[in-house]
Amino acid sequence: MVGRAPLTISHSPLAAKGRNLRRRESLPRTRSGGEKHRVTGRLPYVRNRLGLPFRHPAVLLATWFGAGLLPVSPGSWGALAALPVAWAIRCLWGVPGLAIAAAVAFALGWWAAATVARASGLADPGAIVIDEVAAQWLMLLAAPLDLPAWAVGFLLFRLFDICKPWPIGWADRRIHGGFGIMLDDLLAAGYAVLVLSVLLAIGGASGVRS
Repeated sequence: MVGRAPLTISHSPLAAKGRNLRRRESLPRTRSGGEKHRVTGRLPYVRNRLGLPFRHPAVLLATWFGAGLLPVSPGSWGALAALPVAWAIRCLWGVPGLAIAAAVAFALGWWAAATVARASGLADPGAIVIDEVAAQWLMLLAAPLDLPAWAVGFLLFRLFDICKPWPIGWADRRIHGGFGIMLDDLLAAGYAVLVLSVLLAIGGASGVRS
């Protein structure tokens, strides 16, 4: 019995067509031809992680207009972005104006934080930094309108917000929702006010007093 010759199709037009088709399917799809495409921008990231589009008022306020979306320590970015706004308010309307702004930021931040947390399904999304904004404005009420004093106040606030001594850590773990997100930063601001007041009272160091 004569054996059959092996059938090879590796060089046939049909095999080449199949290989080309598989190669095209493995490539990332683009907008051409109406095909779906992958989007890697920050706005789809916001919708995927926070459950709401970036243009939503709650997201804009909660992230302090995108400061909370910056990488590495979003709380520090949010607190830093709040400084020039606080400086402008203090220059224009003094301590009463900054106190009112802090109260308004806390009230609106409570709503925004609760809305974003509920939409995202997370207890306290890291991108929410309106709590740092409101708390730091409150802390700056105790500081003179002086750059070194504000720098020390900023560092003290971030220190206590990160280390979370009692009762900050307790509030962070036990009190939830929008109010809980805002509360622990207010407590950190309270610690910062106490230490900054002591430094100002004794003269401080490195030009803390104005």
